[in-house]
Amino acid sequence: MDQPGNVSIADGVHDTVRIRFYRDYITELKKAIDNGARVVGYFAWSLLDNFEWRLGYTARFGIVYVDFNTLKRYPKDSALWFKNMLSEKKRG
Repeated sequence: MDQPGNVSIADGVHDTVRIRFYRDYITELKKAIDNGARVVGYFAWSLLDNFEWRLGYTARFGIVYVDFNTLKRYPKDSALWFKNMLSEKKRG
């Protein structure tokens, strides 16, 4: 989903492709549930950017950007999207 490499915080937190992926996936998941699929849970992989065996720390597919020098965490746009989506579901 992301291009491996040293992605800056400014670029790393704006993950519109990931948002589109999750939105489309969850839409299809809802259709499957409506058609009788038994789904008991769903979670995003991964919460945090982390170490991948093949790509090391260059694969950033978490919904939270991790600055590996300071370990400070920055919610990506996808984390905010999840928060808003879940808040809407809770209200609705």
